This record gives sequence, C-alpha cells and structure tokens, in this order.
Amino acid sequence: MSKKLPLFLLVFFVITSLSAQKKTVATAPQTTYPTKPKLVVGIVVDQMRYDFLYRYYDKYSAGGFKRMMTEGFNCRNHHYDYAPTVTAAGHAAIFTGSVPAIDGIIGNEWFNQKSGKTVYCVEDSTVKTVGSDSKAGLMSPKNLLVSTITDQLKIANNYQSKTIGIALKDRGAILPAGHTGNAAYWFDSKNGSWITSTFYMNDLPQWAKDFNAQKMPQKYMVEGWKTLYPIEQYTESTADNQVYEGKLSGEKTPTFPHELAAQAGVNLLEVIRTTPFGNTLTKDFALAAIKNENLGKSPKTDFLTVSFSSTDYVGHAFGPNSIEAEDTYLRLDKDIAEILTNLDNTLGKDNYLVFLSADHGVADVPGFSQSQHLPAGVFDRGSALSEVKTALKTAFGEGDFIRAEDNYQIYLNNALLQEKKLSYAQVHAVVREVLLKREDIADVIDLHNLANSTLPDYQLKIVKNGINPRRSGDIMILLNPNWFMGGKTGTTHGTLYRYDTHVPLLFYGWKVRNAETTERTNISDISPTVADFLNILEPNGSIGNVIQGAKK
Repeated sequence: MSKKLPLFLLVFFVITSLSAQKKTVATAPQTTYPTKPKLVVGIVVDQMRYDFLYRYYDKYSAGGFKRMMTEGFNCRNHHYDYAPTVTAAGHAAIFTGSVPAIDGIIGNEWFNQKSGKTVYCVEDSTVKTVGSDSKAGLMSPKNLLVSTITDQLKIANNYQSKTIGIALKDRGAILPAGHTGNAAYWFDSKNGSWITSTFYMNDLPQWAKDFNAQKMPQKYMVEGWKTLYPIEQYTESTADNQVYEGKLSGEKTPTFPHELAAQAGVNLLEVIRTTPFGNTLTKDFALAAIKNENLGKSPKTDFLTVSFSSTDYVGHAFGPNSIEAEDTYLRLDKDIAEILTNLDNTLGKDNYLVFLSADHGVADVPGFSQSQHLPAGVFDRGSALSEVKTALKTAFGEGDFIRAEDNYQIYLNNALLQEKKLSYAQVHAVVREVLLKREDIADVIDLHNLANSTLPDYQLKIVKNGINPRRSGDIMILLNPNWFMGGKTGTTHGTLYRYDTHVPLLFYGWKVRNAETTERTNISDISPTVADFLNILEPNGSIGNVIQGAKK
C-alpha cells in the first residue's frame, strides 16, 4: 500500500488542480451594478406601430433602436388592452399601469354631461402659461385620477427625486410627469418656445430661457426637409406623391424635397411638428434638461420622460407607408442614439435604465389598402349621425336625442330620455338597427349593458377597460377593420384592432436582461415592471403585472 500511495496522491493533486482551473473560468468577473439606477428615462414614440422596429431595421444605425433591441429586452407581443387607442390615454396608461376605466383619461377629449361642454384631457383654467403670452400653457394633470410611476418614485424617495416630462404635445409631457413632477415642458407654436404652466413653476429656469433664445426651430426649418439618404433607397415605402397622402401647409404636392419656405398665412413653427425636426428639437431640449437639471447626479434616482410627437403628425399627414414616415423614423433612430450616447458619457453605461414604447399604433391609409384590393374605407360620421337622428325621431318623436359624439361614442340626452320615459336599451336598439345596415359598421354596443354584448371575449375586455362611467358615452360604434373616421388623405388610429394596439416595448440598461419574449404583455405591465426594477410600490390604479425575464 505504501508504494501505491505516491501515485494516488499524484492523481489526486492533478484532479484537484484541474478542478480549480475550471472554477476559475466559471467565476469570471461579472458586471457590478449600483443598487439603484441614477436615472430612468421613459421614451414614448407617438404612433409607433410594432412592425416599424423591423420594417426599417436594416437602415437603422447601430446605436439607436438596434442597440436597444440587440442589447436589451424586447417584448415582441406587446399590446394595448383597451380602446380608444389615442395619445392621452396611451401616455396615461404607460405611466400609471392602468386603463381609462380607472385612470379617467378616456381620450384626448370627452364630453361632460353635467357642463354640456367638451373637456380637453389636460386643460386647467386655474393655472397660467409660463414662457409665452398664449393660452397654450393653461394645462395640468388634474384630470388624471390616479398616480403615476413618476409619482411613486418621488413618494418612495421622500420627494428627493427629480422628475421632468418633455414633449411637443402638452399631454405627452404632462401625463407622464404625473401629479408631483418638478416640471413638464411642451412646445408653443405661437412663438416657437418651450413652455410650462404655473402648476409647476412661476418662471422658466434660466437654461430653458437660454435654449428658447437660440431659436432652434427657425434654424431647422431653414434647412428644409430632404431625405436622409438618396430617395431611391427608400424601398420599404410606396413611391412619393400618392393621391392619398396629405400636404404640408403651403405646399402644392406631398413630395420631397419639402422646402418649408416662409410664406403668407403659414406658421412654420406649427409646420415643424409635421417634420422629423420636431423630434430632433425634442431631443435637443431633453439633452439640455439632463445637463442643466443635473439629472442622475443626485443620491436618489431621477426620472425623465420624453415623448416624440412628430412621428404622429407625419403619420397622420402622409400615412405609415410613405417615404416621409420612413425618413422620420430613420432620423428618430439617430436622435435616440444620441441620447443613449450622452447618457453613456455623463452617467456611465450601466447606471441608467431606459424603456421605450408607443402610445398607440396606426392604420394603413384606406386609399393605400384599396389600391392593394384590401377592404378599407373612411367612415362618414356626418351621414351616419344624420341617419341615427332621423331614426330616433321616427321612433320616439321630436327632440335632440344626441348631445355629442367623440371617441367613437354617442352621448345621449339623458334629460330627454327621462322626459319620454325611454330606457338606454330602447334607444340602443334603434341606433343599432339603423347603423348595422351600413357596410362600414361591425357592431353598435350598449355601454350600459356590456354583460349581454355579443362581442368576442377578447374585444369585450378591451371595451370594458376603456369605459369610465363618469366620462364615457352611452353607445359605442365599432367600425370594421381598417375603416376609421377621417379624411381621404392621411391616416388615424383609435380602434381595438391589432394595428392600433400592437406597439413596441424595449427595456435597456441597468440590470436589464439581454433577451426577448413573445409572451403576451400589456401596456399596463410597464409601470409595475419599472416599479419592480426600482423596488418601489406600483401606481395606485395599476392593474398590470411584472414582466417576467426582463430583469437580471
């Protein structure tokens, strides 16, 4: 035995040595993350349908959408779970984790039965404009009924975090910033300045005044809008100058180059919204805010929300298959890349958390669909409502039965119904009968009797989530797919169909896992997921779930 012992020991030492080497390889240094990100940036792209991530993928730069897709977490089956799918409702849902039925933002505007007036989503007559002498600043988040993830962060940090919202559109800045935001800034086309309201402050900070003094909108417009690349390379889009494309104010054709030349009766400061320069201007202002507000430099996590509105304006005017839309996305990709690079340089690559989504999708222009032999059309709301009014008078006698129509919903005259002792069911039966004779109508829904609706369960849930009993109408008109209320040029959104509900959701940065999922996720899941990243309470109206697999 004693002679065999040295050989045994030799084998033992060899095995031990190899095992130690394997352990050394397996425990290679890992990225060390701080306990909290220095800054969260929530990006919303207005009117970005999910497929735009891939339609233009080959032309995107390495540092924008591609960077977030290839290095971040991609939710490929991400949807809105309510209708109407519009800007205000979308921004509210993303940052509240809720739905219009709870958060109260049922549209960009709605009819108030009590006052008899239309309410704009962020209107507030008790505040004043800051940064302009116009009425564009009479806005606040008071109509939002619940808290936002930005509110929850401030509550969790005993209000030591700084939160700021930025967008060309007031609603795109105000709703994400929440009730406790340090600031929300939006664009005033009257003087080309970024403004706010006295809800946030009584005077613009000096850095914002200095930015406005540079007259950046005017400088961008002087350049005119030419395609970023040779126009023949835009093979993902239809040829320029289609009859179903709209035109910019002052132009005779919907074609490149868009000169954006000064002329009588045309406010170029408004026109800039419908060019990619509106997004670039937003990016410039966001970078100025990061620098001058020292976002991400305090001991507590800060939150910046940035909504890029020009994609929506361009889409409405020219449609999602236009060269204008493609060029806008290619330029936005570069703007996003610049933001990410700036955050790398100022905060460090692993010190910030970014998520990107959209407030709604978009339908193809009916003219385009019809040219490809696909069923589509524009709903003539005027003739439809005229038919309904005539039918109601025939059935129940004289009277103004309809007070208003908005968000594909009819608001009935409740006082008249009580006077004539009519039920909602009786009125709905007449309205449904006359409208279902039209080729453009899929269904007419009694919003007071959803339990007996004939809608498929999937669509019924979407309708329920979008209805707030104090603000919504009485009857909903559901159009057939790819039919909408609009004009003969350009496009719109607002329905429960997938082209309006399927939007991107990308997470990137601090503790984000590099992967993707095709599991169904809902827009209401975004805020609970961000809350999970930050270890804070989700917003108080949230109904969403934490997205599994996004966090390392």
